[in-house]
Amino acid sequence: MPASLPFRLARAVVFAAVCAVLGMGAHLAGGGTVALPGALAAFGVSLLAALPVTGRERSLGGILVLLTLLQALLHVMFSLAHEAAPVTAAVAVAHAHSGLVPGLGMLIMHGWAIGLTSVWLARGEAALWGLFRRVLVRLSLPPAVPVVTSPAPVRHAEPALVRSAVLEHSVSLRGPPLFLPV
Repeated sequence: MPASLPFRLARAVVFAAVCAVLGMGAHLAGGGTVALPGALAAFGVSLLAALPVTGRERSLGGILVLLTLLQALLHVMFSLAHEAAPVTAAVAVAHAHSGLVPGLGMLIMHGWAIGLTSVWLARGEAALWGLFRRVLVRLSLPPAVPVVTSPAPVRHAEPALVRSAVLEHSVSLRGPPLFLPV
């Protein structure tokens, strides 16, 4: 089912916010700095990358690939902005990598963050689209064209027992105990 533009924008904004905050948080945790223009650029790039793919439900694999590519791009953007800014010796020593090549710790943290966030976003996608499918079924009208079927064969057998769904598979063991000869 195709999504409307406001729905696509809302999904893209949520994805861009999660992606930008994840990238900025990892960069700050690694000892880097993020200026307001860099944060806005990260959100804009994430929004532009997410908007074309918000028309339908995305799988975990699709979300993982997009989030990984965006995190790598944001890492490069933040690192270039960090190197272009005037750096003191304390900030340079505290930063977890030199140049554009991240250190092992930053790669591990980015990997964990991308994996966990991808699973979280995929579960949210499944829940959101499942909700929309249930609402659509509830609101759907009867078909405009009647469905023609062959008549069912007439049976004159005993009517089926009416059972509640809870007791459908239960076994009744009520009654006197079995007599066991000694």
